[in-house]
Amino acid sequence: MRYIRAHTEEWNIIPDSIGVMGSSAGGHLASTIATHASAKLRPAFQILLYPVITMEEKNAHKGSKKQFLGENPDEKLVKRYSNELQVDKRTPGAFIALSGNDQSVKPIHSENYHKALRRLGIASEMHIYSSGKHGWVYNKRPFVQRAEMMEDLENWLMTL
Repeated sequence: MRYIRAHTEEWNIIPDSIGVMGSSAGGHLASTIATHASAKLRPAFQILLYPVITMEEKNAHKGSKKQFLGENPDEKLVKRYSNELQVDKRTPGAFIALSGNDQSVKPIHSENYHKALRRLGIASEMHIYSSGKHGWVYNKRPFVQRAEMMEDLENWLMTL
């Protein structure tokens, strides 16, 4: 974010219109920027596709938790990077999309993050598509609801 903001004039970007987007573990990174960065570096919006959000044991994605926090993370670290617990009034709005049949990252990640945003009155839309499983952004198998998801995303972006 620092690098992008430093080059906004050169790249003809409106500084207050920069968003973040991430899928799966990248969704955790995007939501971390949205919830942890200083006000100066926070994005204007976030797009999260089947994101990993929580690090709390009950619902954590075990592989992501281990990669991000190590083998036996301290409970304070777990809470700090359970981003549904870090939402505050400075957190930007979010478009969240996932598949109801995702067996890799439980839908509860998206659901709890969406609820945390809505609880504070932050604009958030969550779309649960019936098919696609996990990884439909980059998988070779077709995501049959891609056109619907892109239309939903475009409509949401028009509200910003």
